[in-house]
Amino acid sequence: MTIDVCALGDIPEGGCLAVTVEQTPVALVRTEGEVFAIFDRCSHADVALSEGDVTGCEIECWLHGSSFDLRTGEPLSLPATAAVPVYPVTVTGEGESARVAITLAPTP
Repeated sequence: MTIDVCALGDIPEGGCLAVTVEQTPVALVRTEGEVFAIFDRCSHADVALSEGDVTGCEIECWLHGSSFDLRTGEPLSLPATAAVPVYPVTVTGEGESARVAITLAPTP
């Protein structure tokens, strides 16, 4: 099921917006002209990824420095060794008022 979450303009370019969708914490990330949705908890330490830094298509956990690929959820650096779920994103409309929706079923 696809769920409307926010306007595109609510997500800062090169940054994150933390949202809760049906009791699931999600970090929406807008970078390099794309929007990504990733489970908002580090797999190494249960802290919010949305509070970390975004570089290209990676998000870094602020606590221990693990980085995750925004496209796949795979860890790119230690200490994390397990992936986190990512969710398909749909952007409908034009400009900053375009609507961002996600599908909660994690991608394989």
